[in-house]
Amino acid sequence: RSMIRRTYDEKGVAYASQLSLANVLDLERIIDWDEANGIKFYRITSDLFPWASIHGISNMPDYQQIREVLKRCGDKAKKYGQRITCHPGPFNKLTSPKEHVVQNTITDLELHGEVFDMMGLPRTPWAKINIHVGAHYNDKRMAIDNFCNNFKRLSPAVQSRLTVENDDKASLYSTRELYEVHERIGIPIVFDYHHHKFCDGGQDEEEALLTACMTWGDVKPVVHYSQSRSEEHNNPKIRANAHSDSYWTPINTYGLDIDVMLECKHKEFGLYKMQELLKAS
Repeated sequence: RSMIRRTYDEKGVAYASQLSLANVLDLERIIDWDEANGIKFYRITSDLFPWASIHGISNMPDYQQIREVLKRCGDKAKKYGQRITCHPGPFNKLTSPKEHVVQNTITDLELHGEVFDMMGLPRTPWAKINIHVGAHYNDKRMAIDNFCNNFKRLSPAVQSRLTVENDDKASLYSTRELYEVHERIGIPIVFDYHHHKFCDGGQDEEEALLTACMTWGDVKPVVHYSQSRSEEHNNPKIRANAHSDSYWTPINTYGLDIDVMLECKHKEFGLYKMQELLKAS
C-alpha cells in the first residue's frame, strides 16, 4: 500500500500511518505464510512506510502499534528460523559527489536499520541491507573513496548489516573490484550470478563466487540467482540482463553452504521450479 506525493500532501502523516500499519500487519501474515510453506528466506519490501523519509517512522500516530507488530514479526522470524533481509532501491548512492544525494541515501538506509532494530533482528549481515556501489561518475577511484568514506557516516544499525552487490554492466563494479571495498571497510559481498555474466572482472563464476563468500566471516553468505529473460523468451529485443520469469537451469553452488535469493519475476512459482530442477539434477 502506497500513495503518490499529491495524496500524501492532501492526507498527510495520519493516512501514511494507516497504510504503514496495514503493511506491517501484512508482513506478519507473510512470515506466517512462509513458515506454512517451508520458506526460510525472505526479502521484505522497502515500501512498508510510504513517505517515511519525510516524516520519520516514530512521528506516525500508529507508531506504538507498528512497533508491537514489527516486534512480533521479528520474534516469529527467529522462532521459525527465517532469515529476513532487504534490498533498498537503486537511488541509494553513497558514491555520489552531491551531498544531498548522499544525505537522502543515508536517510533511506537508516529507515531500514530502524525497522530491523524494531524487529529485533541481529546487527550482522545475517539481516543484510543490500545495495550497489552502482555509479562511477567517470572516476571509479573517487566513487569508491566516496562509498567508503560515506559508509562511516552510517549508524551501527546500518553499518553492521550493509552488504554490496556486483553490477550487471561492464563499466560498473565486478566482484573483484568490490573486494577492495571489503578490504577497506569490511563490508560483505553479495554475489549475483546473472550480473557476473555481464561484468566478470576477469574471474570465472566459481572464482568470483568464492571471492564473495570469503568476505562473510562467520555469517552464511547470500547470493542472488536469476537467468536471462531474453534467452527465456527467445527474444533478442529484450535486454539480456533483464531477469527471467522462472528457471530452466539449476543453480550451481560449487558445494558451498550459501543462502540463495531467487530474483525471478514469478516469485514463489520460480522457487517451486528451482526445487524441481535441483531434485532432478
